[in-house]
Amino acid sequence: MAERETTPPTTVWSRPERGARGPAPERSRYEITVAALALADAEGLAAVSMRALAQRLGTGPASLYRYVGSRDELLDLMADAVAGELDLSAAPSGDWLGDLVGLALRSKAAHARHPWLADLNDRRGEVLGPHAIDYLDHALAILAPAPGTSGQKLEAIGLLGGLATLFARREAPASAGTGDPPAQTAHLAAVAAEGRHPHLLAALTTAGPPPVAGPAERDALFERLLRRLLPAMLG
Repeated sequence: MAERETTPPTTVWSRPERGARGPAPERSRYEITVAALALADAEGLAAVSMRALAQRLGTGPASLYRYVGSRDELLDLMADAVAGELDLSAAPSGDWLGDLVGLALRSKAAHARHPWLADLNDRRGEVLGPHAIDYLDHALAILAPAPGTSGQKLEAIGLLGGLATLFARREAPASAGTGDPPAQTAHLAAVAAEGRHPHLLAALTTAGPPPVAGPAERDALFERLLRRLLPAMLG
């Protein structure tokens, strides 16, 4: 039986920058994406609409559709632009764990610069753009000397992204609404002191008061978790 040919899906990157018909181009996808990033950084992802973006650029919404087919395509461009901020120029050193932790720290920093990215990562159907594919290939190159199957390595890279998103979400100013860490600790201590949760009381008593977590301490915790989890996943 002959193999069925598969047609690659059409993406915003597989189409020309702009259709040949119509007036001369006034914008570029890059310019539109940069403006969308600035809007999301200032007002959050929900504020990014074709109408709001057109107003920011001083044009009409219809003109943007000459370059971007939909808001989903715009979001794909935005996600890939952030992936393009990561420095992938250094060749793998052979220390796969150290190199991968360094890559994860850079990814977390990018998520912290763009807090809306965590909401974007929750979106289904996201298309990987060229920068995101470069990131994936770079991470796999780092993992070349590591033990584990290809599937396990892809799972490990996925874990990096998930943890980077989680830690960056906790660091973002908007996450203050989820609860102040000292207040949470005091609440847990009060609940444990009631005596109905002996295991929690024992854990809190043994652990002692949590240290003040600044950026350096959060990065150190992030790195410790990765150095424990990644060898276990790939061993």
